[in-house]
Amino acid sequence: MKKVFISMLVSSTIVSVSQAQINYPQTKKTDKVDSYFETKVSDPYRWLEDDRSLETADWVKAQNQVTFGYLATIPFRDAIKQRMEKLWNYEKVSAPFKEGKYTYYYKNNGLQNQSVLYRKDASGNEELFLDPNTFSKDATTSLADISFSKDGSLCAYSISEAGSDWRKVIFINAETKQSIGDKLIDVKFSGLSWKANEGVYYSSYDKPKGSELSAKTDRHKLYFHKLGTNQSEDILVFGDKEKRRYVGGTVSEDNHYLFISAANSTSGNELYLKDLTQPNSEIKSIHSGFEYDVDVLDSKGSKLFIVTNYKAPNKRVVTVDVANPSPVNWKDCIAETDQVLSPSTGAGFIFANYMKDAVSVVKQFDYNGKLVREIQLPGLGTASGFSGKSEDEALYFSFTNYVTPNTTYKFLPLEGKSSIYVQPKVDFISENYISKQVFYTSKDGTKVPMIITYKKGTELTAKNPTILYAYGGFNVSLTPSFSIANAVWLEMGGIYAVANLRGGGEYGKKWHDAGTKMQKQNVFDDFIAAAEYLIAEKYTSSDYLAIKGGSNGGLLVGATMTQRPDLMKVALPAVGVMDMLRYHTFTAGAGWAYDYGTADDSKAMFEYIKGYSPVHNVKSGVKYPATLVTTGDHDDRVVPAHSFKFAAELQAKQSGVNPVLIRIETNAGHGAGKPVSKTIEEAADLQAFTLYNMGVKSLPMK
Repeated sequence: MKKVFISMLVSSTIVSVSQAQINYPQTKKTDKVDSYFETKVSDPYRWLEDDRSLETADWVKAQNQVTFGYLATIPFRDAIKQRMEKLWNYEKVSAPFKEGKYTYYYKNNGLQNQSVLYRKDASGNEELFLDPNTFSKDATTSLADISFSKDGSLCAYSISEAGSDWRKVIFINAETKQSIGDKLIDVKFSGLSWKANEGVYYSSYDKPKGSELSAKTDRHKLYFHKLGTNQSEDILVFGDKEKRRYVGGTVSEDNHYLFISAANSTSGNELYLKDLTQPNSEIKSIHSGFEYDVDVLDSKGSKLFIVTNYKAPNKRVVTVDVANPSPVNWKDCIAETDQVLSPSTGAGFIFANYMKDAVSVVKQFDYNGKLVREIQLPGLGTASGFSGKSEDEALYFSFTNYVTPNTTYKFLPLEGKSSIYVQPKVDFISENYISKQVFYTSKDGTKVPMIITYKKGTELTAKNPTILYAYGGFNVSLTPSFSIANAVWLEMGGIYAVANLRGGGEYGKKWHDAGTKMQKQNVFDDFIAAAEYLIAEKYTSSDYLAIKGGSNGGLLVGATMTQRPDLMKVALPAVGVMDMLRYHTFTAGAGWAYDYGTADDSKAMFEYIKGYSPVHNVKSGVKYPATLVTTGDHDDRVVPAHSFKFAAELQAKQSGVNPVLIRIETNAGHGAGKPVSKTIEEAADLQAFTLYNMGVKSLPMK
């Protein structure tokens, strides 16, 4: 008989666990004080920002020793990990893509730490192309990006070491898979776009003088690397005159144009073009200013297709001739609707992927903006893909939701027919679970959507262990997707809820802006209201509720647990932005100011930010929820000092017996490229910690 976990989570006999006294490592305090508009702010743990010091390394080691010692005492920790490994162990195959005479695709046999890139020739013969599992002994070096020349004969790929955003780029002959000698280093936040077979455009910052993992990097530049030359000879294309924090270059499919996007924040950008058919052509402005998002979708001869939220908060597709590309000449190709648009192109068509209450609706248009059809999807969930080269005869898309593993479909654009291409064989019975979308009311009366997923037949007893997850920022939309970790949680009888807070992109620019700067509190209020809804409707109660989020979502958890520590039993902030007074002084953090503002902007902005900054709002004598902070020692997106300081404050000021621990993954960054083994271990630890602190003592099996 197949072994499965029996849910002990709804049992009325659950009692709270009395935690033994934890001897936290002593965290030194200093008398460091900063002044903001004549207000003094102490920063006693500033020394933890030095990621190169032995003192910080010793602190990390000591904290991990306590944390992993605690986790090791949880009796069902290994059982959760074993079930997660078993469920994770199925073959995963990506949608294929054609380059030259080969068809490429990624494949993972189940528990491989990194997915492997394979290819097939016209006869269907399969061969391994790149195996990132061989890049390093511990599998912490990952394949970050790959780009082929227009004829598919050459390949450039970037690698990330220990999860860092800094990349190395390697060039190979795609036919022989042998190195051609060219290499690039110190590349960051960059695509790789080929100009014919001549070379690639890429972006990077000057290497910082201090720590490459934490020092400020805020002047991005676009370069052209010509094959057969040294990187020192690369041509600076853009970024030498005015400072821009984010710069990217993309060559059109016909090799006619170079499109350049330049921005100082994560929202709004300038757009330029350069005619590559004319030697020494000037860079020409398409759109200036940073108030709107403007990107080239495609080009046909001299006609550009641009996707923008200029005069269209939910985005539209416009056309314009390259001779006069300024916004005054833009004409609608696909007009704005009530739903947020994310378009793609392939096989000679435009595919408009709309979000309707965070669920996908896809429509196919021709290049004249005429509707061809609405594409029938397998159900309510997230569809992605529908992209390829103009000459492709078939395209591929994936479909998933919270109970449906990611399935790849083959789509024939001329016929409008879809068929399953790859359906994973996962040991999870989707039909036993339900996802329900609700709309709850936030503090100011705003209606906010949330999807709640759980096992059919679950009784609303207020004693269901529940994870509430959200993000709420940077125009990021949380759409339904399947997760092995969440599947294990559901199998054990847990409830998983995802709230689509303001600050995200689910309802366009207005929804995003409503959760930025001095409206950031709306995001926390939306999250608090989501928790209160789950409690009021008897899905769970404060004793059985965990809140979870990562990066900006880590800030969300930190702010919520310091504002309403009574609301949840467990808090799981991951790689969070916790010191809001100093976030903009690290790496590329200054580019987040569109969402946050900075403490240097004005006295009012400083006071507002300090009012919710998690590090600055931990108070002595308060009983905070059981907390497991997670971060990576090589995170150079949100530096781990944010999490270090927050954990130190909590440990120093926590009242009561709830544990406050920090789990610091070594040789890991913000999350991308993390080996499967590390991902499983962390997910199992989070769930074990959560259940243990909700009072679950064991998970019997049958």
